[in-house]
Amino acid sequence: MGFGAAGGWSRRPSVVAIGREVAPIAPELTMSREFKPGSTRVGWIGTGVMGTSMCGHVLAAGYETTVYNRSASKLASLVEKGAKAAKSPREVAEASDVVFTIVGYPSDVRAVALGPGGTLEGAKPGSVLVDMTTSEPALAVEIADAAKAKGVDSVDAPVSGGDIGAKEARLSIMVGGEADVVASLRPLFETMGKTIVHQGGPGSGQHTKMVNQILIASGMIGVCEALLYGYKAGLDLTTVLQSVGSGAAGSWSLNNLGPRMIAGNFDPGFYVEHFLKDMGIALAESRRMKLALPGLALAEQLYRAVEAQGLGRNGTHALMLALARLSSVEWTTSSARP
Repeated sequence: MGFGAAGGWSRRPSVVAIGREVAPIAPELTMSREFKPGSTRVGWIGTGVMGTSMCGHVLAAGYETTVYNRSASKLASLVEKGAKAAKSPREVAEASDVVFTIVGYPSDVRAVALGPGGTLEGAKPGSVLVDMTTSEPALAVEIADAAKAKGVDSVDAPVSGGDIGAKEARLSIMVGGEADVVASLRPLFETMGKTIVHQGGPGSGQHTKMVNQILIASGMIGVCEALLYGYKAGLDLTTVLQSVGSGAAGSWSLNNLGPRMIAGNFDPGFYVEHFLKDMGIALAESRRMKLALPGLALAEQLYRAVEAQGLGRNGTHALMLALARLSSVEWTTSSARP
């Protein structure tokens, strides 16, 4: 079952994970358990752009893994590496000590965790559900409460780093849940991420991800507008990036997505339609907290224009195409390299 040798109650400090450091906080009565290759069975639900790579790292670390995806064809590469395919989320949970989910929308999270044939129906007492989808903080709390009633733990752990971070196992993982449970999951998180930080109780990981998405939303406007300006000024954008990418204006979006824009490559690392979902959650939370966030609202409207132009399945950097059209600029691979 993936529990420690003692398999009982023990007195030990809770922990907060900070980067790759573990800092103790107040001691409490916790269930001693240890998740490790060879004894822990992992379930994985959702094998899209991010999930396939993330689950692949878990498999490579030696964990016995059961996988499920609504489109079964997307399981093929993981099954070839040794994963077992299941027919439902419940079947995954029945075969697992820890179940990870990374799906599209809060409605998907709800259906997978709480719906008929969902993970909570199949989860055994002492097992853990880990949702890595960017979802609603209130839903994370609801799932945690429902899980607790069954003797199951639930953690929300959304990620940042895009498809590159997922492939290279250097994601930032923002975790909400009970401190001892988060600590026990650390070996699994470390297979897919470099920065693993416990943010607080259930829902805290999702709130932190909203902070992340608000930062990206307004930042992407600046990145796209700056490169559009450079193009119209007749500059070589590749050399422009060499100058500004390492200075105060440098950012992950500029240095990782800027070259893709210049190359005319708008394939998704993260879908526009999913980013719109995230901004919608952040705007709803801001209204609940009576916060005025005009920068976020502007970004959401600009991304609505991207979606309206038929680019919802492109990467978030496709914002460049919508902004270029506002100024009647045709942004192509050749035109981005004057």
